[in-house]
Amino acid sequence: VQELRDENNRLKGEQGKPDIKASKKKNGKDISSEAERQQAQADADAAAGIGEADKDANGKRKRNREPKLPKIRIDREQICHLAKEGMPNDLQFKGYEDVVIQDLIIKTDNVKYRREIYYSPSQKKTYLGELPADVRGQGQFGPGIRSLIPILKTEGGMSEKRLLGFFQNFGIEISPAYISQQWTGGYELFHQEKSDLYRAGIAASDYVHIDDTSARVNGVNHYCQVVCSPLFTGYFTTPNKDRLSVLSVLTDFSPQHYLYGEHAIKLLGTFGLSAKARTAIGAVLQPDLVMTEDEFIDKFIEIDGLGKRQGVHLAEACAIAYYRQQTDFPVIKMLMADDAPQFKLISEYLCVCWIHDGRHDKKLMPIVPIHQAALTDFRGSYWAYYTELLNYKIDPKTDEKTRLDKRFDELFSIKTGYDDLDDRIAKTLAKKAELLNVLEYPKLPLHNNDAELGARVQARVRDVSFQTKSIAGTKIKDTFLTINQTAKKLGISFYEYVFDRVSGAFKLPSLADSVSYTHLTLPTSDLV
Repeated sequence: VQELRDENNRLKGEQGKPDIKASKKKNGKDISSEAERQQAQADADAAAGIGEADKDANGKRKRNREPKLPKIRIDREQICHLAKEGMPNDLQFKGYEDVVIQDLIIKTDNVKYRREIYYSPSQKKTYLGELPADVRGQGQFGPGIRSLIPILKTEGGMSEKRLLGFFQNFGIEISPAYISQQWTGGYELFHQEKSDLYRAGIAASDYVHIDDTSARVNGVNHYCQVVCSPLFTGYFTTPNKDRLSVLSVLTDFSPQHYLYGEHAIKLLGTFGLSAKARTAIGAVLQPDLVMTEDEFIDKFIEIDGLGKRQGVHLAEACAIAYYRQQTDFPVIKMLMADDAPQFKLISEYLCVCWIHDGRHDKKLMPIVPIHQAALTDFRGSYWAYYTELLNYKIDPKTDEKTRLDKRFDELFSIKTGYDDLDDRIAKTLAKKAELLNVLEYPKLPLHNNDAELGARVQARVRDVSFQTKSIAGTKIKDTFLTINQTAKKLGISFYEYVFDRVSGAFKLPSLADSVSYTHLTLPTSDLV
């Protein structure tokens, strides 16, 4: 029915319904496994005695409040004098009782600069006194306002219309056009800051999370790729979410190169290309030859008989082969992701999220009571095994590693008689290597929640603005999301950092340096 309505609208010269992806739960059912994950983590902590000191005599968790006073910066002190009228004459001074009251003052700081004017008759030239460096050549607004725009838009989640209202409330005469132009074109230096911190983050991280969420750019569906680790979070919006797009993101949109060699040939076999297709490819492409995008396309045209899908696999295989051996950008060894196909085969190790895998079982909706009981029993065993993995991470032992490996085969080889569940169990068994990397590297996380939380930030941006309208707007959105979320992980004030750069002071170290320094201060990892 909707297609007929769209066609009628097109015949009238109008547009059809926009292609906006739905975000409804399947069959209205909550398929999140977060509650099970949290319970498993609590069980593992309890078994290890972690958190027992935080419980009271009744076993209830104590409220754990960190002291606030040491974190508060004191701007001024004021003495509160005692009114001594009517007091005893023998009062003795015993010092002060400190009470800290936090407050924030927002006020204008409009400055009229009076530039001296001198004229030289001999040179027939006029000379003017220089404006201060932080406002010179920056239009009619100082670094305070120019810093607040990205702060309020990125951290505050304010639209440009709300930004305009905010400034007007304090008597700032500013136009919507200036806010828009400043947002998309006034912060070019931060793009390099993003690239530098991203490179430093990839180089310093033992493993990297990745996930994607929807985005809209000028009415067209896009995807925002979220790449992160405990040291950083990066955002990259792309038109597609295929394997080549992911590779482009992992190298910060470096020019794509291709290498036809031993690894590429092996990947072609993994992709299932026929012997005939591989022979045709080998007849044209020279082994171990690095090709640019244009050179690869020229060679590709010479290959006879390749279908569209085969061509895509050839491009992916050669691009992955080049990525694995190149040294221009740090190569990710361990990639934590869900089971989406675009994330596979890129890194040496793929670590699949247990939470995503567990959601597939929760999607099942059996009607027969015996099938319902089988699903309940299996899910109980699934999360019990997950708890055992958490216990292993706390205290990894060789004999426990062997037992858990064997237990995995036993658990995911059972037959319940419920065909849909048995099919899901078999698919989990096939992902054994990706799910059990933690046995070899206990410091690996078992879930991809870091990337999921990063994706929520992009979702909130989408709620506020729905879409970006231009390439420049999309790029600056990604840049400031990256800088903001990375600053949070490093314990750096986003506002102070942006103000430092916008004012031209550059007193604070770059986020890239902070990422590298934080990495050096962390305990030595066993992920090598």
